[in-house]
Amino acid sequence: MLAALSLLGVVAALVTARGGLDPQGKPLGTDFVSFYAAARLAATSGAAAAYDPALHAAAQQAVFPLAHYGYTTFLYPPPFLALCLPLALLPYTVALAAWLAAGLAALATAMHKLLPAGGWLPLLAFPALLVNAGHGQNAMLTAACFAGYMVLGDRMPLLAGAALGGLVIKPQLAIAIPIILLCARRWHALLGAGLSATLLCAGATFSLGADAWRAFAAAAPAGGPMLALGLNGFAKMPTIFAAVRLVGGGVGLAALAQAAIAAGVLGVAGALAARRPGAGAEGALMAAAALLISPWCFDYDLLLLAPPLAWIAGRAATGFLPWEKFSWVAAYVLPLSVRGVATATDVPLGPPVLLLLFFCVCRRAGAA
Repeated sequence: MLAALSLLGVVAALVTARGGLDPQGKPLGTDFVSFYAAARLAATSGAAAAYDPALHAAAQQAVFPLAHYGYTTFLYPPPFLALCLPLALLPYTVALAAWLAAGLAALATAMHKLLPAGGWLPLLAFPALLVNAGHGQNAMLTAACFAGYMVLGDRMPLLAGAALGGLVIKPQLAIAIPIILLCARRWHALLGAGLSATLLCAGATFSLGADAWRAFAAAAPAGGPMLALGLNGFAKMPTIFAAVRLVGGGVGLAALAQAAIAAGVLGVAGALAARRPGAGAEGALMAAAALLISPWCFDYDLLLLAPPLAWIAGRAATGFLPWEKFSWVAAYVLPLSVRGVATATDVPLGPPVLLLLFFCVCRRAGAA
């Protein structure tokens, strides 16, 4: 049913679009216009221009000159900008299609050995996949990094670490990775991650110039006030910080709660990793922890749940543990409901469901 509804939604969006805009006048793949405008600026005016809000806003408006749809910031590091650079060569809708196709190919390639029998349909129907596609976002790539480690870690640890190094494009999701790898004594994976991240940064410097890093460093602090004030909308963010702010808590209390949960999650994940439960368990811990540790995540980032959900499903072939099926289903439908419920009721579903799934991953990892 979800797959059919998702397909219907995609068809409806394409049929009702006019000139790359949906019926509300927003670009198809809403956030993608930010990536596309940044790529065009970098290609024509230098990478530093992509981090100038005034120039970036003007470049976004230039993509659809007759539309008025607001401004989407660009605060990604230069390796991500370098990844987007080829998009500037294509028309917007073609670039969006190529971007989503490449992301889906990466995710499918990384996930295929994690999926149990019949697992392709649940993956393609996973609501987070549609949410990510609707935003034109990059969560298919980040989820593929975690899945790649889970598949390769026990056989080719250097390559598995290189997959994790790809998270340099979105480093707030990688906070747990070095801790878990260190605790698990995955030295080759650590080396692979370090080499991969270094090469991606060097490649970005070579293709964009050192000015890109200086411009990014100058622009990045703007993310702090944006997060504190909820300029992107707390209802869109399934994080501890956003949950506290959504129910009326102050910035200090939200930061304290986020730090406390993050410390606890890192401690538990590190302790379990020290028992060397295997790459599948370690990667599931990394992905589940990432969404609880960072205060800067959105509903489309919930696609990171795909690798741990697939891993749990594979372990549950002989039966689910108590409350595990409920937790699995709650996490599976969370991307479909988290924003709508928070917008309508100010009830943050994200943190409790994510904590419940993290508990399930920990329980399975402890038994591995």
